[in-house]
Amino acid sequence: MVDLMSPAAVANRLEIDAVLCERDALRFTPAGIAMLTASVRHESRQMEASRARSVEFELQAVFAGAVAERADRLPLGRALHLAGFIALRRRGGKVVALHVNEFLEIDS
Repeated sequence: MVDLMSPAAVANRLEIDAVLCERDALRFTPAGIAMLTASVRHESRQMEASRARSVEFELQAVFAGAVAERADRLPLGRALHLAGFIALRRRGGKVVALHVNEFLEIDS
């Protein structure tokens, strides 16, 4: 049985390079926190079972606070290095998303 308080049980960090392909309008929570929901697209080649595999997918991304305000100014098609954690997109929902804590623009 896994100890739920061990670092292995609580680790939830994802870093990924992706392109901003869609975004909703910037909104604010009742508490005044800026929120932005977007879609990002990742394409790469990864090794699996000693073979190269093409990986392509879209992922929902949620930005909050100052990170949301920065992301709202990005042009669609911009390459980004995103870092954050995976969680439900909305409380009580079923769709998971990358909740972005920080990002860097990638020069292409």
